[in-house]
Amino acid sequence: MSETPSNTLQYRFDGPEDAPVLILGPSLGTTWHMWDRQVPELTKQWRVFRFDLPGHGGAPAHPAGSVGDLTARLLATLEGLGVQRFGYAGCALGGAIGVELALRHPERLASLALIAASPRFGTADEFRQRGVIVRTNGLDPIARTSPDRWFTAGFAAAQPAITDWAVQMVRTTDPGCYIAACEALASFDVRAELGRVGVPTLVLVGSDDQVTGPAEARTLVAGIRDARLAVVPGASHLVPVEQPAAVTDLLVRHFSTAWQPAFESSTGQMAIVAAPAKPVLAPPPQTPPSAPIAEIAPAAVPPQPAGGPDPYDSGLKIRREVLGDAHVDRELEQADEFSGDFQEFLTRSTWGGVWGRPGLDRRTRSCVALTALAAGGHLEDLAAHTRAALRNGLTPDEIKEVLLQTAVYCGMPAAGSAFRVAQRVIQEETTLTE
Repeated sequence: MSETPSNTLQYRFDGPEDAPVLILGPSLGTTWHMWDRQVPELTKQWRVFRFDLPGHGGAPAHPAGSVGDLTARLLATLEGLGVQRFGYAGCALGGAIGVELALRHPERLASLALIAASPRFGTADEFRQRGVIVRTNGLDPIARTSPDRWFTAGFAAAQPAITDWAVQMVRTTDPGCYIAACEALASFDVRAELGRVGVPTLVLVGSDDQVTGPAEARTLVAGIRDARLAVVPGASHLVPVEQPAAVTDLLVRHFSTAWQPAFESSTGQMAIVAAPAKPVLAPPPQTPPSAPIAEIAPAAVPPQPAGGPDPYDSGLKIRREVLGDAHVDRELEQADEFSGDFQEFLTRSTWGGVWGRPGLDRRTRSCVALTALAAGGHLEDLAAHTRAALRNGLTPDEIKEVLLQTAVYCGMPAAGSAFRVAQRVIQEETTLTE
Protein backbone atom coordinates (compact mmCIF):
# COMPACT_ATOMS: atom_id res chain seq x y z
CA MET A 1 0.00 0.00 0.00
CA SER A 2 1.06 3.58 -0.50
CA GLU A 3 0.91 7.16 0.68
CA THR A 4 -0.39 9.07 -2.33
CA PRO A 5 0.55 12.63 -3.30
CA SER A 6 -1.57 14.35 -5.92
CA ASN A 7 0.74 13.56 -8.87
CA THR A 8 0.86 9.80 -8.22
CA LEU A 9 -1.56 6.91 -7.79
CA GLN A 10 -2.56 4.60 -4.96
CA TYR A 11 -0.96 1.22 -5.58
CA ARG A 12 -0.05 -2.20 -4.22
CA PHE A 13 2.52 -4.86 -5.10
CA ASP A 14 2.08 -8.63 -4.99
CA GLY A 15 4.62 -11.31 -5.86
CA PRO A 16 8.40 -11.81 -5.63
CA GLU A 17 10.49 -8.63 -5.49
CA ASP A 18 13.03 -9.85 -8.06
CA ALA A 19 10.47 -10.82 -10.73
CA PRO A 20 9.68 -8.65 -13.78
CA VAL A 21 6.88 -6.16 -13.15
CA LEU A 22 3.44 -6.67 -14.65
CA ILE A 23 0.95 -3.82 -14.21
CA LEU A 24 -2.83 -4.34 -14.12
CA GLY A 25 -4.95 -1.27 -14.88
CA PRO A 26 -8.59 -0.95 -13.76
CA SER A 27 -11.79 0.07 -15.54
CA LEU A 28 -13.77 3.23 -14.74
CA GLY A 29 -15.76 2.76 -11.54
CA THR A 30 -13.74 -0.24 -10.33
CA THR A 31 -10.81 -0.76 -7.98
CA TRP A 32 -7.71 -2.93 -8.12
CA HIS A 33 -9.83 -5.71 -6.60
CA MET A 34 -11.29 -6.41 -10.05
CA TRP A 35 -8.01 -8.31 -10.64
CA ASP A 36 -8.05 -10.33 -7.40
CA ARG A 37 -8.68 -13.68 -9.09
CA GLN A 38 -5.80 -13.22 -11.57
CA VAL A 39 -3.18 -12.38 -8.95
CA PRO A 40 -2.42 -15.86 -7.47
CA GLU A 41 -1.43 -17.29 -10.86
CA LEU A 42 0.29 -14.19 -12.23
CA THR A 43 2.50 -13.78 -9.16
CA LYS A 44 4.14 -17.13 -9.92
CA GLN A 45 6.10 -15.36 -12.68
CA TRP A 46 5.69 -11.61 -12.16
CA ARG A 47 5.72 -8.94 -9.51
CA VAL A 48 2.19 -7.68 -9.99
CA PHE A 49 1.54 -3.95 -9.59
CA ARG A 50 -2.05 -2.78 -9.28
CA PHE A 51 -3.31 0.78 -8.94
CA ASP A 52 -6.54 2.65 -8.28
CA LEU A 53 -7.81 5.54 -10.35
CA PRO A 54 -8.11 8.85 -8.44
CA GLY A 55 -11.07 8.82 -6.05
CA HIS A 56 -11.65 5.09 -6.59
CA GLY A 57 -11.23 2.49 -3.85
CA GLY A 58 -10.52 5.12 -1.20
CA ALA A 59 -7.71 6.72 -3.23
CA PRO A 60 -7.27 10.48 -2.68
CA ALA A 61 -9.68 12.52 -4.77
CA HIS A 62 -7.34 14.38 -7.10
CA PRO A 63 -9.29 14.43 -10.40
CA ALA A 64 -7.46 13.71 -13.66
CA GLY A 65 -9.26 14.95 -16.77
CA SER A 66 -7.29 13.18 -19.49
CA VAL A 67 -5.80 9.78 -20.24
CA GLY A 68 -2.44 11.53 -20.64
CA ASP A 69 -2.69 12.89 -17.09
CA LEU A 70 -3.50 9.45 -15.69
CA THR A 71 -0.57 7.97 -17.61
CA ALA A 72 1.78 10.66 -16.29
CA ARG A 73 0.68 9.90 -12.73
CA LEU A 74 1.27 6.20 -13.26
CA LEU A 75 4.77 6.86 -14.58
CA ALA A 76 5.53 9.24 -11.69
CA THR A 77 4.48 6.51 -9.27
CA LEU A 78 6.72 3.97 -11.01
CA GLU A 79 9.64 6.41 -11.12
CA GLY A 80 9.43 6.79 -7.35
CA LEU A 81 9.58 3.02 -7.00
CA GLY A 82 12.47 2.56 -9.43
CA VAL A 83 10.38 0.59 -11.94
CA GLN A 84 11.65 1.36 -15.43
CA ARG A 85 10.27 -1.42 -17.60
CA PHE A 86 7.14 -3.50 -17.33
CA GLY A 87 4.36 -5.40 -19.01
CA TYR A 88 0.93 -3.82 -18.91
CA ALA A 89 -2.64 -5.16 -19.03
CA GLY A 90 -5.55 -2.72 -18.74
CA CYS A 91 -9.33 -2.98 -18.87
CA ALA A 92 -11.41 -0.27 -20.60
CA LEU A 93 -10.06 3.06 -19.22
CA GLY A 94 -7.08 1.06 -17.98
CA GLY A 95 -6.64 -0.11 -21.58
CA ALA A 96 -6.64 3.49 -22.81
CA ILE A 97 -3.73 4.12 -20.44
CA GLY A 98 -1.97 1.13 -21.99
CA VAL A 99 -2.37 2.53 -25.50
CA GLU A 100 -1.09 5.91 -24.29
CA LEU A 101 1.99 4.18 -22.84
CA ALA A 102 2.61 2.36 -26.12
CA LEU A 103 2.30 5.57 -28.15
CA ARG A 104 4.15 8.06 -25.93
CA HIS A 105 6.53 5.89 -23.87
CA PRO A 106 7.29 2.75 -25.92
CA GLU A 107 10.72 2.32 -24.31
CA ARG A 108 9.05 1.53 -20.97
CA LEU A 109 6.71 -1.15 -22.27
CA ALA A 110 7.69 -4.80 -22.78
CA SER A 111 4.29 -6.18 -23.73
CA LEU A 112 0.69 -5.02 -23.77
CA ALA A 113 -2.78 -6.52 -23.24
CA LEU A 114 -5.90 -4.47 -24.00
CA ILE A 115 -9.10 -5.79 -22.43
CA ALA A 116 -12.58 -4.44 -23.28
CA ALA A 117 -10.76 -1.53 -24.89
CA SER A 118 -11.27 0.71 -27.90
CA PRO A 119 -9.33 3.40 -29.77
CA ARG A 120 -12.37 5.61 -29.09
CA PHE A 121 -14.93 4.84 -26.39
CA GLY A 122 -18.39 5.62 -27.73
CA THR A 123 -18.87 9.31 -28.36
CA ALA A 124 -17.74 12.37 -26.45
CA ASP A 125 -21.40 13.35 -26.01
CA GLU A 126 -22.21 10.08 -24.22
CA PHE A 127 -19.49 10.49 -21.62
CA ARG A 128 -20.11 14.19 -21.10
CA GLN A 129 -23.81 13.46 -20.53
CA ARG A 130 -22.82 10.80 -18.00
CA GLY A 131 -20.82 13.51 -16.22
CA VAL A 132 -23.91 15.74 -16.20
CA ILE A 133 -25.99 12.92 -14.69
CA VAL A 134 -23.45 12.34 -11.91
CA ARG A 135 -23.09 16.06 -11.21
CA THR A 136 -26.88 16.35 -10.88
CA ASN A 137 -27.93 13.06 -9.27
CA GLY A 138 -24.75 11.66 -7.75
CA LEU A 139 -23.40 8.21 -8.57
CA ASP A 140 -26.37 6.14 -7.45
CA PRO A 141 -28.06 5.93 -10.91
CA ILE A 142 -24.75 4.86 -12.49
CA ALA A 143 -24.05 2.38 -9.69
CA ARG A 144 -27.48 0.70 -9.94
CA THR A 145 -27.11 0.11 -13.69
CA SER A 146 -23.44 -0.92 -13.67
CA PRO A 147 -24.13 -4.68 -13.46
CA ASP A 148 -26.22 -4.43 -16.64
CA ARG A 149 -23.24 -2.93 -18.49
CA TRP A 150 -20.54 -5.07 -16.89
CA PHE A 151 -21.98 -8.61 -16.72
CA THR A 152 -24.17 -10.94 -18.71
CA ALA A 153 -27.68 -11.37 -17.31
CA GLY A 154 -27.02 -15.00 -16.37
CA PHE A 155 -23.88 -14.16 -14.40
CA ALA A 156 -25.52 -11.26 -12.56
CA ALA A 157 -28.44 -13.49 -11.54
CA ALA A 158 -26.21 -16.37 -10.44
CA GLN A 159 -23.68 -14.21 -8.57
CA PRO A 160 -25.66 -11.71 -6.45
CA ALA A 161 -22.71 -11.10 -4.11
CA ILE A 162 -20.49 -10.00 -6.99
CA THR A 163 -23.31 -7.89 -8.39
CA ASP A 164 -23.73 -6.13 -5.04
CA TRP A 165 -19.96 -5.65 -4.82
CA ALA A 166 -19.98 -3.97 -8.24
CA VAL A 167 -22.76 -1.57 -7.21
CA GLN A 168 -21.01 -0.63 -3.99
CA MET A 169 -17.69 -0.16 -5.77
CA VAL A 170 -19.21 2.52 -8.02
CA ARG A 171 -21.32 4.06 -5.28
CA THR A 172 -18.26 4.71 -3.09
CA THR A 173 -16.26 6.39 -5.88
CA ASP A 174 -15.66 10.13 -5.57
CA PRO A 175 -18.15 11.85 -7.94
CA GLY A 176 -15.73 14.58 -9.03
CA CYS A 177 -13.09 12.03 -9.97
CA TYR A 178 -15.68 9.93 -11.81
CA ILE A 179 -16.77 12.99 -13.82
CA ALA A 180 -13.13 13.81 -14.62
CA ALA A 181 -12.58 10.23 -15.81
CA CYS A 182 -15.65 10.54 -18.06
CA GLU A 183 -14.07 13.66 -19.54
CA ALA A 184 -10.84 11.70 -20.07
CA LEU A 185 -12.73 9.07 -22.05
CA ALA A 186 -14.71 11.73 -23.94
CA SER A 187 -11.50 13.27 -25.29
CA PHE A 188 -9.66 9.99 -25.98
CA ASP A 189 -9.36 9.16 -29.68
CA VAL A 190 -6.26 7.38 -31.05
CA ARG A 191 -7.80 5.82 -34.17
CA ALA A 192 -5.37 7.64 -36.43
CA GLU A 193 -2.35 6.60 -34.32
CA LEU A 194 -2.79 2.85 -33.89
CA GLY A 195 -0.18 2.09 -36.57
CA ARG A 196 2.50 3.54 -34.28
CA VAL A 197 1.89 0.95 -31.54
CA GLY A 198 4.94 -1.29 -31.88
CA VAL A 199 4.75 -3.49 -28.81
CA PRO A 200 3.33 -7.06 -28.98
CA THR A 201 -0.36 -6.71 -28.10
CA LEU A 202 -3.11 -9.06 -26.99
CA VAL A 203 -6.59 -7.67 -27.61
CA LEU A 204 -9.07 -9.49 -25.36
CA VAL A 205 -12.85 -9.01 -25.36
CA GLY A 206 -15.97 -10.70 -24.04
CA SER A 207 -18.23 -12.10 -26.73
CA ASP A 208 -21.28 -10.42 -25.15
CA ASP A 209 -19.71 -7.06 -24.33
CA GLN A 210 -22.23 -4.37 -25.32
CA VAL A 211 -19.96 -1.48 -24.24
CA THR A 212 -16.73 -2.13 -26.13
CA GLY A 213 -17.38 -5.37 -27.92
CA PRO A 214 -15.79 -7.48 -30.65
CA ALA A 215 -16.21 -4.77 -33.31
CA GLU A 216 -14.04 -2.35 -31.33
CA ALA A 217 -11.57 -5.15 -30.62
CA ARG A 218 -11.23 -5.89 -34.34
CA THR A 219 -10.55 -2.21 -34.99
CA LEU A 220 -7.62 -2.39 -32.56
CA VAL A 221 -6.29 -5.56 -34.16
CA ALA A 222 -6.59 -4.09 -37.64
CA GLY A 223 -4.65 -0.99 -36.62
CA ILE A 224 -1.86 -2.46 -34.46
CA ARG A 225 0.69 -4.32 -36.56
CA ASP A 226 1.61 -6.99 -33.98
CA ALA A 227 -1.76 -7.72 -32.36
CA ARG A 228 -3.72 -10.89 -31.71
CA LEU A 229 -7.40 -11.16 -30.89
CA ALA A 230 -8.95 -13.35 -28.18
CA VAL A 231 -12.75 -13.44 -27.77
CA VAL A 232 -13.89 -14.94 -24.47
CA PRO A 233 -17.30 -16.66 -24.77
CA GLY A 234 -20.01 -15.97 -22.23
CA ALA A 235 -18.54 -12.74 -20.91
CA SER A 236 -19.51 -9.10 -21.01
CA HIS A 237 -17.53 -5.92 -20.30
CA LEU A 238 -15.81 -6.79 -17.00
CA VAL A 239 -14.45 -10.03 -18.43
CA PRO A 240 -11.65 -10.52 -15.83
CA VAL A 241 -14.35 -10.78 -13.15
CA GLU A 242 -16.86 -12.81 -15.14
CA GLN A 243 -14.43 -15.31 -16.72
CA PRO A 244 -11.34 -15.12 -14.48
CA ALA A 245 -9.76 -18.47 -15.42
CA ALA A 246 -9.94 -17.81 -19.17
CA VAL A 247 -8.50 -14.31 -18.79
CA THR A 248 -5.72 -15.50 -16.52
CA ASP A 249 -4.71 -18.23 -18.95
CA LEU A 250 -4.64 -15.80 -21.88
CA LEU A 251 -2.56 -13.26 -19.94
CA VAL A 252 -0.06 -15.89 -18.79
CA ARG A 253 0.40 -17.18 -22.34
CA HIS A 254 0.72 -13.71 -23.84
CA PHE A 255 3.19 -12.26 -21.35
CA SER A 256 5.22 -15.48 -21.24
CA THR A 257 5.78 -15.50 -25.00
CA ALA A 258 5.61 -11.86 -26.11
CA TRP A 259 7.99 -9.91 -23.86
CA GLN A 260 9.91 -7.45 -26.03
CA PRO A 261 13.62 -6.95 -25.14
CA ALA A 262 14.74 -3.71 -23.55
CA PHE A 263 16.59 -0.93 -25.29
CA GLU A 264 20.36 -1.52 -25.31
CA SER A 265 21.76 0.94 -22.79
CA SER A 266 24.95 1.90 -24.63
CA THR A 267 23.34 2.69 -27.99
CA GLY A 268 19.78 3.59 -27.00
CA GLN A 269 18.57 1.18 -29.64
CA MET A 270 16.74 -2.10 -29.50
CA ALA A 271 17.16 -5.22 -31.56
CA ILE A 272 13.94 -5.64 -33.50
CA VAL A 273 12.92 -9.02 -34.72
CA ALA A 274 10.58 -9.25 -37.65
CA ALA A 275 6.99 -9.15 -36.54
CA PRO A 276 5.26 -12.47 -37.02
CA ALA A 277 2.71 -12.72 -39.78
CA LYS A 278 -0.62 -11.46 -38.56
CA PRO A 279 -2.67 -14.48 -37.55
CA VAL A 280 -5.81 -15.36 -39.45
CA LEU A 281 -8.70 -14.43 -37.23
CA ALA A 282 -12.22 -15.74 -37.31
CA PRO A 283 -14.02 -15.38 -40.67
CA PRO A 284 -15.15 -11.78 -41.23
CA PRO A 285 -18.60 -11.01 -39.88
CA GLN A 286 -21.52 -10.87 -42.29
CA THR A 287 -22.17 -7.27 -41.36
CA PRO A 288 -19.37 -4.70 -41.49
CA PRO A 289 -17.80 -3.61 -38.18
CA SER A 290 -19.20 -0.46 -36.62
CA ALA A 291 -16.02 1.52 -37.31
CA PRO A 292 -14.82 0.71 -40.86
CA ILE A 293 -11.16 1.27 -41.48
CA ALA A 294 -11.93 4.03 -43.96
CA GLU A 295 -13.38 6.06 -41.10
CA ILE A 296 -10.25 5.76 -38.98
CA ALA A 297 -8.21 8.16 -41.12
CA PRO A 298 -7.82 11.66 -39.61
CA ALA A 299 -10.18 14.28 -40.93
CA ALA A 300 -8.96 16.73 -43.54
CA VAL A 301 -7.55 19.90 -42.01
CA PRO A 302 -8.75 23.22 -43.46
CA PRO A 303 -5.90 25.25 -44.97
CA GLN A 304 -4.30 27.84 -42.73
CA PRO A 305 -3.95 31.37 -44.04
CA ALA A 306 -0.58 33.09 -44.12
CA GLY A 307 0.30 35.25 -41.14
CA GLY A 308 -0.69 32.97 -38.26
CA PRO A 309 -2.63 29.87 -37.25
CA ASP A 310 -6.21 29.65 -38.47
CA PRO A 311 -8.60 29.66 -35.46
CA TYR A 312 -10.99 27.32 -37.33
CA ASP A 313 -9.39 24.14 -35.93
CA SER A 314 -9.35 25.32 -32.32
CA GLY A 315 -12.84 26.77 -32.78
CA LEU A 316 -14.26 23.50 -34.07
CA LYS A 317 -12.70 21.66 -31.13
CA ILE A 318 -14.18 24.10 -28.60
CA ARG A 319 -17.54 24.08 -30.38
CA ARG A 320 -17.70 20.28 -30.18
CA GLU A 321 -16.61 20.21 -26.52
CA VAL A 322 -19.22 22.79 -25.50
CA LEU A 323 -22.22 21.94 -27.71
CA GLY A 324 -21.53 18.23 -28.28
CA ASP A 325 -20.64 16.27 -31.39
CA ALA A 326 -24.24 15.43 -32.29
CA HIS A 327 -25.33 19.07 -32.36
CA VAL A 328 -22.29 20.27 -34.31
CA ASP A 329 -22.48 17.38 -36.79
CA ARG A 330 -26.12 18.17 -37.43
CA GLU A 331 -25.38 21.85 -38.02
CA LEU A 332 -22.49 21.12 -40.38
CA GLU A 333 -24.37 18.42 -42.29
CA GLN A 334 -27.29 20.79 -42.91
CA ALA A 335 -24.98 23.46 -44.33
CA ASP A 336 -25.06 23.86 -48.10
CA GLU A 337 -23.50 26.20 -50.64
CA PHE A 338 -25.65 29.05 -49.31
CA SER A 339 -25.06 28.56 -45.52
CA GLY A 340 -21.66 26.87 -45.48
CA ASP A 341 -19.75 30.15 -45.33
CA PHE A 342 -21.78 31.21 -42.30
CA GLN A 343 -20.99 27.96 -40.47
CA GLU A 344 -17.30 28.45 -41.19
CA PHE A 345 -17.49 32.09 -40.03
CA LEU A 346 -19.36 31.04 -36.87
CA THR A 347 -16.78 28.37 -36.01
CA ARG A 348 -13.83 30.66 -36.66
CA SER A 349 -15.06 33.87 -35.03
CA THR A 350 -17.43 32.82 -32.24
CA TRP A 351 -15.73 29.61 -31.11
CA GLY A 352 -12.13 30.06 -32.22
CA GLY A 353 -12.21 33.77 -31.44
CA VAL A 354 -14.44 34.68 -28.49
CA TRP A 355 -14.91 31.28 -26.75
CA GLY A 356 -11.20 30.60 -27.24
CA ARG A 357 -10.13 33.73 -25.37
CA PRO A 358 -8.56 33.22 -21.91
CA GLY A 359 -10.39 36.03 -20.05
CA LEU A 360 -13.39 33.98 -18.83
CA ASP A 361 -13.78 30.32 -17.99
CA ARG A 362 -16.42 28.26 -19.79
CA ARG A 363 -18.83 28.24 -16.85
CA THR A 364 -18.93 32.03 -16.88
CA ARG A 365 -19.28 32.17 -20.65
CA SER A 366 -22.24 29.78 -20.39
CA CYS A 367 -23.92 32.07 -17.84
CA VAL A 368 -23.50 35.04 -20.18
CA ALA A 369 -24.75 33.05 -23.18
CA LEU A 370 -27.87 31.83 -21.34
CA THR A 371 -28.74 35.36 -20.25
CA ALA A 372 -28.28 36.86 -23.70
CA LEU A 373 -30.21 34.11 -25.50
CA ALA A 374 -33.09 34.29 -23.02
CA ALA A 375 -33.25 38.07 -23.31
CA GLY A 376 -33.31 37.87 -27.10
CA GLY A 377 -35.93 35.11 -27.20
CA HIS A 378 -33.62 32.75 -29.11
CA LEU A 379 -35.15 29.64 -27.60
CA GLU A 380 -33.74 27.05 -30.02
CA ASP A 381 -30.20 28.22 -29.32
CA LEU A 382 -31.07 28.48 -25.61
CA ALA A 383 -31.81 24.73 -25.58
CA ALA A 384 -28.42 23.94 -27.09
CA HIS A 385 -26.65 26.26 -24.65
CA THR A 386 -28.51 24.80 -21.68
CA ARG A 387 -27.02 21.44 -22.63
CA ALA A 388 -23.67 23.19 -23.06
CA ALA A 389 -23.95 24.81 -19.62
CA LEU A 390 -24.50 21.40 -18.00
CA ARG A 391 -21.43 20.03 -19.83
CA ASN A 392 -19.43 23.07 -18.76
CA GLY A 393 -20.12 22.25 -15.11
CA LEU A 394 -23.18 24.34 -14.18
CA THR A 395 -25.71 22.53 -12.02
CA PRO A 396 -29.47 22.81 -12.61
CA ASP A 397 -29.68 25.04 -9.52
CA GLU A 398 -27.08 27.40 -10.96
CA ILE A 399 -28.92 27.56 -14.29
CA LYS A 400 -32.09 28.37 -12.35
CA GLU A 401 -30.31 31.27 -10.63
CA VAL A 402 -29.08 32.61 -13.99
CA LEU A 403 -32.64 32.60 -15.34
CA LEU A 404 -34.04 34.23 -12.18
CA GLN A 405 -31.45 36.97 -12.62
CA THR A 406 -32.55 37.23 -16.26
CA ALA A 407 -36.17 37.68 -15.14
CA VAL A 408 -35.23 40.70 -13.04
CA TYR A 409 -33.18 42.49 -15.68
CA CYS A 410 -34.64 41.22 -18.99
CA GLY A 411 -38.33 40.72 -18.22
CA MET A 412 -40.67 38.03 -16.97
CA PRO A 413 -41.99 36.85 -20.36
CA ALA A 414 -38.47 36.20 -21.68
CA ALA A 415 -37.49 34.37 -18.50
CA GLY A 416 -40.72 32.36 -18.45
CA SER A 417 -40.08 31.03 -21.95
CA ALA A 418 -36.47 30.32 -21.03
CA PHE A 419 -37.51 28.38 -17.91
CA ARG A 420 -39.78 26.12 -19.96
CA VAL A 421 -37.00 25.34 -22.45
CA ALA A 422 -34.36 24.84 -19.76
CA GLN A 423 -36.66 22.61 -17.67
CA ARG A 424 -37.22 20.27 -20.63
CA VAL A 425 -33.52 20.09 -21.50
CA ILE A 426 -32.43 19.50 -17.89
CA GLN A 427 -34.92 16.63 -17.53
CA GLU A 428 -33.60 15.03 -20.73
CA GLU A 429 -29.94 15.48 -19.87
CA THR A 430 -30.06 14.38 -16.23
CA THR A 431 -32.13 11.23 -16.71
CA LEU A 432 -30.10 8.04 -17.21
CA THR A 433 -31.36 6.01 -20.17
CA GLU A 434 -31.55 2.40 -19.04
